Amino acid sequence: MKTFLRCGTGGLSFFGLAVVLTAGPWQSLFNGRDLTGWRVVNGTAPYAVADGAIVGTTVRGTPNSFLAADREFGDFIFECEVRHEGGPANSGIQIRSLVRPDYREGRLHGYQVELDPSARAWTGGIYDEARRGWLYPPSLNPRALTAYEPGRWNHVRVEAIGPVIRTWINGIPVAHLIDDVTPAGLLALQVHSVDNKPGQEGRRILWRNLRIQTTDLVPSPPDGIFIRNTGVNTVSPEEQARGWRLLWDGRTARGWRGADGRPFPAAGWSLADGVLTVLGRDGGDIVTEEEFSAFELQLEFQLTEGANSGIKYFVSGRLGLEYQLLDDERHPDATKGAAGNRTLASLYDLIPREPLPEGTGIEPKIGEWQHARLVVRPDGSVEHWLNGVNVVSYRRGSPLFQALVARSKFAENPGFGLAARGPILLQDHQSVVRFRSIKIRPLTE
Repeated sequence: MKTFLRCGTGGLSFFGLAVVLTAGPWQSLFNGRDLTGWRVVNGTAPYAVADGAIVGTTVRGTPNSFLAADREFGDFIFECEVRHEGGPANSGIQIRSLVRPDYREGRLHGYQVELDPSARAWTGGIYDEARRGWLYPPSLNPRALTAYEPGRWNHVRVEAIGPVIRTWINGIPVAHLIDDVTPAGLLALQVHSVDNKPGQEGRRILWRNLRIQTTDLVPSPPDGIFIRNTGVNTVSPEEQARGWRLLWDGRTARGWRGADGRPFPAAGWSLADGVLTVLGRDGGDIVTEEEFSAFELQLEFQLTEGANSGIKYFVSGRLGLEYQLLDDERHPDATKGAAGNRTLASLYDLIPREPLPEGTGIEPKIGEWQHARLVVRPDGSVEHWLNGVNVVSYRRGSPLFQALVARSKFAENPGFGLAARGPILLQDHQSVVRFRSIKIRPLTE
């Protein structure tokens, strides 16, 4: 027997619902027979119950559709099994999500655990539906890209305890996010909208064995995957345990000086409201007083229109390898150099940034905070990451590296980029650029 429930066009409001926590280690969220305890939100895709599973089916002509549990949850551990039938169909599990009449006419928004059986394979990543976009793409954790197995039942586990959200697919850790924007909200199942291409309609997403734990929660042991912490100028205890620390304390100029050997510039830089800002008024470059060899660096940056700056490493004087920061659309430097090797996140004048995956919503946006990550390993290999995607990989001192230097503007600088260690430099290129959450940790073999 099938029980059908079709989403209404106007949706339902959950405004004002309190968080409901029921005692006991596990609660079943689905009785296996009908959709008692679930309500529809947004869209018109149908949901049904068949063979002990909730079944969502893709249809054309509707926005994303959601089937939501009729309670809100704060801290919890959630598990279920998921399968796709009839071909890949993007979907997800909403957690701590909200429906508010004053937000986009009642559009459901909030954290989503991605279900992505496509070639991109970002299942288990954390997306902020209808709000900020990708927070933790699984590209940050390459092992996770093979965790989901299309065509079979897959086990999903989500831990949301305080600001920490972690996910697993078939026992493989996928995402570790620290974010405190929404402490509680709805849990919902998504059927994504589809285009008009043949075969897109009628694909099915099945969920079964949905259960949740809300009391006496015990987090899983550390798993060693990359932690994405959106807290401004904060380092979590687990990050500290892995060697992370703030390279800028979020308040003072401690640990930084002018690149010309003088103290931190008295003008041209601002240290206000937890943001380190180059004002574009002849403050000069700044460098760390400490030098680094093998390390992992991450920070958030915000570009203004037409901005140009950079993060330099293995700096000698003012020369160094550079993670380029640039408004590619408006600054003329983007078209100079060779093959785009002066664009955002490129190894400046040496290696162009690889294209970001299409359709992911992680393309850089001027005026919004972006995430940069720089990995320099003891073997000389280096990676530039932009918004969770590795866009440049190379090895210092390799024949290819030497050939690239020889054809660059640095050809007349012997030993360029080969120093054993050096400070980190933030560039003043007469543009307003903002930095925050600058963190670093040493790397060893």
